[in-house]
Amino acid sequence: MPLYDCMLLLKPHVKKEALMELVARIGKHVYRRNGVLADMKSFGIVQLGYGIKKLDGRYYQGQLMQMTMMATPNINKELHYLNKEDRLLRWLLVKHRDTKYGLEFLSEDDGKGELSKFTRSSIYDDDDIDEDDDDDDDDEYDVDQEEKKEN
Repeated sequence: MPLYDCMLLLKPHVKKEALMELVARIGKHVYRRNGVLADMKSFGIVQLGYGIKKLDGRYYQGQLMQMTMMATPNINKELHYLNKEDRLLRWLLVKHRDTKYGLEFLSEDDGKGELSKFTRSSIYDDDDIDEDDDDDDDDEYDVDQEEKKEN
């Protein structure tokens, strides 16, 4: 099962109990389809870059939540009931690409030994550092000298 992030932007005045009820409903939906809720983060109230117009007004703030889950690939179609949710301003489902986890990660061996190609001396090689590099060319521009040259 792929890993997804479900980003939820709720109206700023939604109570914590209502927010947790919505998150629990999404979590139960994922669980019923043999998915796993891996992580949940709340970013609190965020300022939006532009107002989001809804039937009850325009919102310039929102409560941002992130739910990380392992779910079946058709979870996007199954979450479309969120479009009718009046507490939400926006929702977005993002799929993690090229992420190895579980048995796929344990059986993956093309990444093993990548660091063994480098010797310790080549990683910590200090020969290419120029210690006598002076910063003479970084002097501040002297306006008084330029004005004297012009006069």
